[in-house]
Amino acid sequence: MKPRLFLFLAVISAVFAATAPLESARRPHYGGALRVEIGAVVHSLDPAVASSNSEEAAAKEQIDALIYDHRNSDGTFAGAAGSGPFRIAEWEPAQRVVLAANDDYRGGRPFIDSIEIQMGRAPHDRILDLALGKADFAEIPPEQARHTAESGVRVSASQPDELLALVFLPGRPMAEDARVRQALARSLDRGAIVNFLLQKEGDPAGGLLPQWSNGTAFLFSTTADAPGAKALAAQIAPSPKILLGYDSADDLEGTVVMRIIVDAQEAGIGITLAAQAATGGAPGNSSAAAASVDAMLIRWRMPSPDPRGALVAFLKVYGPVAGLDPAPLPDAASPEQCYARESAVVSGNRIIPLVWLPQVYGLSARVRDWKPPAPGDGWPLADVWLAGDAP
Repeated sequence: MKPRLFLFLAVISAVFAATAPLESARRPHYGGALRVEIGAVVHSLDPAVASSNSEEAAAKEQIDALIYDHRNSDGTFAGAAGSGPFRIAEWEPAQRVVLAANDDYRGGRPFIDSIEIQMGRAPHDRILDLALGKADFAEIPPEQARHTAESGVRVSASQPDELLALVFLPGRPMAEDARVRQALARSLDRGAIVNFLLQKEGDPAGGLLPQWSNGTAFLFSTTADAPGAKALAAQIAPSPKILLGYDSADDLEGTVVMRIIVDAQEAGIGITLAAQAATGGAPGNSSAAAASVDAMLIRWRMPSPDPRGALVAFLKVYGPVAGLDPAPLPDAASPEQCYARESAVVSGNRIIPLVWLPQVYGLSARVRDWKPPAPGDGWPLADVWLAGDAP
């Protein structure tokens, strides 16, 4: 019996001895430079300076979240630059910024020593640099997530938290005709957008909140009704023709509007596109609104995972744009009240939800402890560490 026991203990000791170096190698450690590539071009990191477009505004917000410790209730940053987990070490406007770890950060020093962010990198270049080991972190367009993964790049996606939707602007004849809005809403094949244009990276949207957030999204239909749309459009004389605005700099929006045109034409609805450059300001002041289009394609990312908070934020921004009642939900609104407000907005078809998009990220193999950010959170780069040396 004793020889067997000694043999068993010897085997266990050998296993622990063999795995000890591996476990030690996986422990978080300090050091290293994280190489980041983004598509946006950021001209200023000062929160008081307005961004020239929505892409720059989003990137600037991510960078500011790394260098500012205080954030106001309206989402803006305040305080001294460098009070966050990182400080600005080098700054080349519209080209490059290097952030160094803040040793005095009240939340504790980040694991990595620095972050180098290269700006103005096209999606193809970002994906290629990830595959070649020249970058550690980059945002990937959702429609390219599958291709990126197939090329061998490590891909991480958040919960679908960005809404792509059509918003009708009040005062225009096409926008004020409920039959036109309903016919267009029925004609749209959301499943085709998700399955083919997005390569199954996203979910069809029938409501203003995703299923994972409030659990009631399934109550809103996302199925196309081409015959019903065609019959309804046939009742309208002359045949409806909608002037649709979209962000001409956004490749995904350009692809989606072409699909909208196909679906609408099959129903007997004409679509004329008005290419616009999205601004970093309020939607109501955008160039799309100024051009008096009938409707515009919008992208909106949830500022919070809380259903009520997200719904209130959406209606605060796009309710006035669509000419809806801006009355806020009660602070203690129940799920039933949230659903009732959401249903009332969607049923009027002044806002037509299309799809929910995730945030997709490409990562190098040496990035550890990465977790996709929740709605309203910035890149959690202060929490990651780098395994091994840079390739």
